[in-house]
Amino acid sequence: MNGSSAVLIVAARNAIRRRNIALHRALMISATVTSSLFFASYVYYHAHVGSVHFPGQGFARPVYFAILFTHTMLAATVPPLVIITLTLGLRRRDQRHKRIARWTYPIWLYVSVTGVVIYLMLYQFFRA
Repeated sequence: MNGSSAVLIVAARNAIRRRNIALHRALMISATVTSSLFFASYVYYHAHVGSVHFPGQGFARPVYFAILFTHTMLAATVPPLVIITLTLGLRRRDQRHKRIARWTYPIWLYVSVTGVVIYLMLYQFFRA
């Protein structure tokens, strides 16, 4: 779902660059729904499974924890940024929307992409 969010966010940015507001709006709403569903499933999963320890060793360990730390810190900023940016966009407060979207877009995209990287490192690359 994080990967889908990343694709939707990039597609939405491309749509607005082409001045296709209707498509941009639909893609951003879809990205918001996808991210929200991911977060709900993440909370549900970890409420039932608990925390999962990183099995990698060597150089992969500090890389994983650096990515995890930045991902976690920035992920905490995404919900308020998205809510504010989406609200401003839906209300057509275009100048304010554009100003905050310049911050929201890279942070949200980073969190979405690093979420996929963390998943791969935790559950795919270092599992026996």
